[in-house]
Amino acid sequence: MNLNPSYKDMKSTKKSMLLCCKLYVSESRNHTALDSIERAARLDGETVIVNKFEDRAYNRIRYTLVSYIVHDSTGNIIYSPLQRTLQSMVEAAYEAINLELQCGAHPRLGVVDDIVFHPLAQASLDEAASFAKMAAADIANKFQVPVFLYDAAHPMGKPLDIIRRELGYYRPNFMGNQWSGWDMPEVLPEKPDVGPTMVSRARGIVMIGARPWVSTYNIPIVSTDISATRRIARKVSARGGGLPTVQTLGLFHGEDSTEIACMLLEPNRIGAEQVQYQVEMLAAQEGLDVKEGYFTDFSPDMIIEKYLKLISGDESH
Repeated sequence: MNLNPSYKDMKSTKKSMLLCCKLYVSESRNHTALDSIERAARLDGETVIVNKFEDRAYNRIRYTLVSYIVHDSTGNIIYSPLQRTLQSMVEAAYEAINLELQCGAHPRLGVVDDIVFHPLAQASLDEAASFAKMAAADIANKFQVPVFLYDAAHPMGKPLDIIRRELGYYRPNFMGNQWSGWDMPEVLPEKPDVGPTMVSRARGIVMIGARPWVSTYNIPIVSTDISATRRIARKVSARGGGLPTVQTLGLFHGEDSTEIACMLLEPNRIGAEQVQYQVEMLAAQEGLDVKEGYFTDFSPDMIIEKYLKLISGDESH
């Protein structure tokens, strides 16, 4: 067994300098496409899929990936297995999915709709932002798609929701509550941070960012009254004068219910219990019943624990 310092340093790095990458793809009904993306993810065993969240009504899937980062002597990131894995998964998604044929109840502007990096363990937000910018350059250049950077990856820290609003992300374009195909001009109204200004209608555009941990929490509303659900969602959100650091979106979810999708930007400050209580109170005023909400991903501690267990199993073979 090799016990030289560089080997021991690498073993330590694999357990301490970690990045979490959440990859959102606009598809969950085409299992052939998902199988192709997941095969691509397995090409490099040093990147681990610790979770995935599929939603058929939204026709959307999120992969939660974890791997380590390596620095040079000056502290700059020079390598992470995430780089190769992410490119392979993105390539598989573009080969298997055509945005013009995709439809779902969740907004999206691209086949690969969003890629966000969170620092884990001893990694920093600056390191997550640096890697996000590397990934953006790789994806924009290799696949010729426009990339918009957000939060810590953006030069001015521009928030994701503002960029999406500028690009019409939140406006349904089909049946009043669905998103279908690509209906924006092929020449974008806003200049992307990386990549071409012309859009492939089959691929769309990509958002890539870095931010501290964000919890995603969805609350089912037992009603098809989307107007009422959206009123509640707005009143709960920081933008609507509700809870600070909470972003919400009221959406159809299946044939007989709606849902409030929540992003808790500072979950240690405003958590799911407070959001659940506020939604239940506002829904009662509308005469609507609310189900218990659910998180769409594990906590950072659970993600690290699952990653370490998985790589320990690989290293023992």
